Amino acid sequence: MCKAALEAGAEVREVAFHKFSPQGVSGVVIISESHLSIHTWPELGYAAVDVFTCGTTVDPWDACKYLQEILEAETIKGMEITRGTDIPIKRQTAV
Repeated sequence: MCKAALEAGAEVREVAFHKFSPQGVSGVVIISESHLSIHTWPELGYAAVDVFTCGTTVDPWDACKYLQEILEAETIKGMEITRGTDIPIKRQTAV
């Protein structure tokens, strides 16, 4: 995950991972530009990955491509969600 972040052009800040028994892992890589996270189910041959970035210097798809190669994924499903200040924010007030 750290290598994926670096491949995307991100700056790694902190890393936290937990190995489950008998298998699987969940982890997060905090980057200056946001984070990458992974949750695996080896018994199902499945991993869920989030690559959350901001700014224009990091390419999250480079991280995804690297992870696809290193995990030897036969199939990936990707979705890009654009977030930002151009989206109107509705505020609710407490009564």
